[in-house]
Amino acid sequence: MTEVPRRLLWASLADQRPGRELHWLAQMPGTEVTALGNPLPYGQERWMPMRYRRPVRRFVEAGAFAWMRGLDDLDLETDWIASLELCSLVTGQASTWARRRKVRQAVLTWENDPRQPLYRLPPYRGALRRAREADLFLCFIQAAREHLLSLDVPDERIRVVLPGVDTALFSPAPEPQPRPELVFVSPVAANKGIDRVLEAFDLVRRQVPDAHLTVMGRGPLVPLVQTWSARTAGAVTYVGAGAPRDVAARLRSSAVFVTAPRATWRWNEQFGLAYLEAMSSGLPVVTTRCGTNHEAVPPPNPMVADDAEELADALVGLLDDPSRRAVLGAANRAHVLAHHELGEQTRLMGEAFAGFERQ
Repeated sequence: MTEVPRRLLWASLADQRPGRELHWLAQMPGTEVTALGNPLPYGQERWMPMRYRRPVRRFVEAGAFAWMRGLDDLDLETDWIASLELCSLVTGQASTWARRRKVRQAVLTWENDPRQPLYRLPPYRGALRRAREADLFLCFIQAAREHLLSLDVPDERIRVVLPGVDTALFSPAPEPQPRPELVFVSPVAANKGIDRVLEAFDLVRRQVPDAHLTVMGRGPLVPLVQTWSARTAGAVTYVGAGAPRDVAARLRSSAVFVTAPRATWRWNEQFGLAYLEAMSSGLPVVTTRCGTNHEAVPPPNPMVADDAEELADALVGLLDDPSRRAVLGAANRAHVLAHHELGEQTRLMGEAFAGFERQ
């Protein structure tokens, strides 16, 4: 007898990054996912285009003041509707849609700060109130579970499944990179610390003159990176953004991965998938202590204060010691294989959904 697949609607947020939650849901065994939203999502998932009403464009993703046009009137046969973060306005819509149609609702979350200021603003507060009735809260970090408990979400409706990474795509080079090649792969923005990385790199070059920094990504501080590239005669290189295969190739040609996230009034580092991709590629990671990124980056990868000198010291320590880099990179690869292999993590996600379907 052929098993009927689980039918799941994914309500995308405005500006939601591709290749993350939706992609993982679509990899769950026995699951047929239809994505609602715009633009066309990453991968081969089914897609139904939806437009957003968005009076203000200041914030993005869960903070976006945006909701789907026509979702309330959409009549589709499904078993689940899922979306990202409790306070997003799209999640509030999904809650209302699920209750009216007696469909199960899942809320996926990375949120690690119960003092999130958006929770106090009326439209987001209303979304949070409605989302509390969801059937499943799927957390990608342990801190998200503690965050939900502090909001009085019942523990029996919470499951934690760590994010997965394609360990075949993000794999080590045949031989470690012997040259002092640093790589930054993240949004090129202040909250990811590209300005601090550039300051630290200036200090690194005083001790490692042939060090090179490659910056990959998009963001408002790209002009700053380009200025540094000109100032250093190419010791800093900006290569733009790239598809996953481009990122994997860049990581394999590097020696050390570096970022320097810092908290803002409404954001604190939660996990950082770029860490997993770098570690899966056999690279040591140097980053700052911020939020709960310690859940992604295990010791003895250096985690320092938001300080250019401390960051530079950690980088020089690795660049000057190829043997230490190799040992740490191999340990990082083993850690990802043990805890973040994509197939295993998506299987566990499927089990989380199945557990509530059996109730």
